[in-house]
Amino acid sequence: MLFSWLFISCFPQITIPTPSYRSSECLVRMQYRLNGKGNMAIVGFFPAYTAYPLNKTTDWRMAKFTRDFMVEFKLRNYQCILAMMFAIEEINNNPYLLPNTSLGFEVYNVPHDQRHTLANVFVSFSGTGYGISNYRCASESTPVAVLTGPSWALSEHIGTLLGLYKFPQLTFGPFDSALSERRRFSSLYQVAPKDTSLTVGIGSLMVHFHWNWVGLFIMDDDKGAQILSDLRSELEKIGVCIAFVEMTLVSRGSFLTTSWKNQVQILKSSANVIIIYGDTDSLLSLIVNLKQKLLMWKVWVLNSHWDYSSFDNYLLLDALHGALIFSHHNEKIINFTNFIQTANPSKYPEDTYLHVLWHSFFNCSFLRRDCKIADNCLPNASLEFLPGNIFDMATSEESYNVYSAVYDVAKSLHEMTLQQVQLQTPGKGKDTVFFPWQLHPFLKNTQIISHDGDKEVLDWKRKSHADYDILNFWNFPKGLGLNVKVGTFSPNAPDGQKLSLSSHMIQWSTGLTETPQSVCSESCLPGFRKTHREGEAACCFDCTPCPENEISNETDADQCVKCPETHYANTEKSHCQHKTVTFLAYDDPLGKTLGFISLGFTSLTVAVLWVFLKHRDTPIVKANNRTLSYTLLTTLTLCFLCPLLFIGRPSTVTCILQQNTFGLLFTVALSTVLAKTLTVLIAFRVTTPGRMRRWLLTSRAPNFIVPICTLLQVVLSGVWLATSPPFIDKDAHSEHGHIIIICNKGSAVAFYCILGYLGSLALGSYLMAFLSRNLPDTFNEAKFLAFSMLVFCSVWVSFLPVYHSTKGKIMVAMEVLSILASSTSLLGIIFAPKCYIILLRPERNSLHHIRDKT
Repeated sequence: MLFSWLFISCFPQITIPTPSYRSSECLVRMQYRLNGKGNMAIVGFFPAYTAYPLNKTTDWRMAKFTRDFMVEFKLRNYQCILAMMFAIEEINNNPYLLPNTSLGFEVYNVPHDQRHTLANVFVSFSGTGYGISNYRCASESTPVAVLTGPSWALSEHIGTLLGLYKFPQLTFGPFDSALSERRRFSSLYQVAPKDTSLTVGIGSLMVHFHWNWVGLFIMDDDKGAQILSDLRSELEKIGVCIAFVEMTLVSRGSFLTTSWKNQVQILKSSANVIIIYGDTDSLLSLIVNLKQKLLMWKVWVLNSHWDYSSFDNYLLLDALHGALIFSHHNEKIINFTNFIQTANPSKYPEDTYLHVLWHSFFNCSFLRRDCKIADNCLPNASLEFLPGNIFDMATSEESYNVYSAVYDVAKSLHEMTLQQVQLQTPGKGKDTVFFPWQLHPFLKNTQIISHDGDKEVLDWKRKSHADYDILNFWNFPKGLGLNVKVGTFSPNAPDGQKLSLSSHMIQWSTGLTETPQSVCSESCLPGFRKTHREGEAACCFDCTPCPENEISNETDADQCVKCPETHYANTEKSHCQHKTVTFLAYDDPLGKTLGFISLGFTSLTVAVLWVFLKHRDTPIVKANNRTLSYTLLTTLTLCFLCPLLFIGRPSTVTCILQQNTFGLLFTVALSTVLAKTLTVLIAFRVTTPGRMRRWLLTSRAPNFIVPICTLLQVVLSGVWLATSPPFIDKDAHSEHGHIIIICNKGSAVAFYCILGYLGSLALGSYLMAFLSRNLPDTFNEAKFLAFSMLVFCSVWVSFLPVYHSTKGKIMVAMEVLSILASSTSLLGIIFAPKCYIILLRPERNSLHHIRDKT
């Protein structure tokens, strides 16, 4: 049984019926070649098909002698052969380009191994039908240049040999910086534009869709290593993290092992965007498994060197549906589509490839001996009728590069011919001898203006960065896939205008209705900051709320920003709001209450003073020094008015007056109480009056205590004001959302010295009054004085811890309440009993009552 199989796709997906296998033998047995007559010829090496022995022990060289092999058609590369033929026909029909020269071509298929590739090069050079090194048989056509591709490895193998002979070589595959090394490849020219901005374009696409978590599949070779390095650098620059990197072996048989590991890697990863870089041969196994077995909702970002028409899929659900492809922007080749439509075995009977295709797809009878079809075939059959999954009519990048390469050679030949004609001596009819190495100076300087006005050069140093078309792969049933242009990337455009994308046209992977997300961690909303996870990529983080009074007003903030003191963070901590300026104002409920209490007690004190003045000649008023009582009442009146300095918007004047007025008034009040207690003590302790005690009573010495104590307070206040006076201050921290204007005491030491001085006066008054508590109580108010001092000291001792535990307006209110409470204790305890007798028990306020009681 014959075991030769024909496969039209790049992997066994479409099996041609049994009778069709015989036609594929011709390609292997006859070693497919194609020639076009001309004075000068361009030689092309194209991998149009590959034969694989089914038995691994079979030598590759024996493929044409055995029937146990399979043939893999590469129709994308065959389109390159057609582009070469079309360009040469155009040039031969152009009277202004190479007018006296006909251009021919020689096409060779590239075998699988490097050894047989170089053997075909010797065959082309020797012209004998078999390879003889350093020998050239005379023939009608003189080879002038060699086209190689699309694999850079193929171009490298052939370029090593051609460089020895200085034979011009043009590659139509993707640009590779390694092939630009002039020391190794002095005769090699790359037609394709530079691919250096591809990584920048991919990075711009990631930024556009906010994708920062991607996986990479890259071919495992020198080119892949360079791309990986460039991609890492570009992605790190824009903040995109790599979830995983899979280097796929450039091996035909690796699909049985490597691809399954790749599938597991993809399934495990949370990355929804996978970047794949390579060509059809290098990553064949991965693509086969993706399309046939691995149906996932992923977004694939690919470079343009894939033979999509090679992969057949009869499923509507396709893993590559919605893929985004970066393809070099190339103009259309005019009339090339018509050329492909009219290409058939009748037009090119020497092309065995066309005969095999017609036999395989149009059921034409096949003459095995001649490797040609018979006449009983569809008259209007065309490559256009082949499904898009088998043969794509759209011009590929490689075909465009082949077309450009042929014109580069033709134009260089034309300029060289003109130069030789100009330098030729007149009258000599001897033909000019041509050597291929003479073409190099013209190839280096050749420049072709495309139909779009773009300049195309072969010198890699003068090549500019190419523009890219961004294509969206749409897959339909029966493998009818379309590449739809959805955007462009222009590396030479201004910043912000390099990427142009019509997002509404993009068809995403099957099952996705919205733009997919690919992030390691969900974005942190405003009000949160990123906290990176230890040992993971920078894109993997947790979202932590901003601390108190700090905000983040953007997504994925690395740090929270502290609000200025004049602002506060809102509840969401997304922006700072202006704080409201506040103080203990009169329209504030607390300020209003304290103001009413202050005025009320002031009025009450004035009323008590009026009562004492009205009854100034009564015994109870005259007792214990009437003048000191008037002084105390007047001072208490001012003490009750003192809180008004603490209420309202603070100013420099009020800040200075607050503490100093408070200290001065209470010094007068307490020194007055001290004088009254001394008066009582001296008066009732004089049982056997001596000269000194009698002098103290008659000279009214206790009255001098008030000015002396007041003078000490004035000196203390003067030192305070001279060293560190109080000033206006702002408290932005005590109350959320508010800035409280308060009076800063300036010197806390001075303030506590005043409190200590007042405490010492109160303690002295309390001791004097306590010593007088058991004296006859007809005129004795020592008990009331002692109790009032006890309450006074209790108020201010309680004030200190409360004062330090509060802030802002409450702190001010606490000081005001302490002033009112201590003043009220003096007024109520000392004067309330006397007012009771004066107003309600007047009979007790008489000398007759006092004598009877005595």
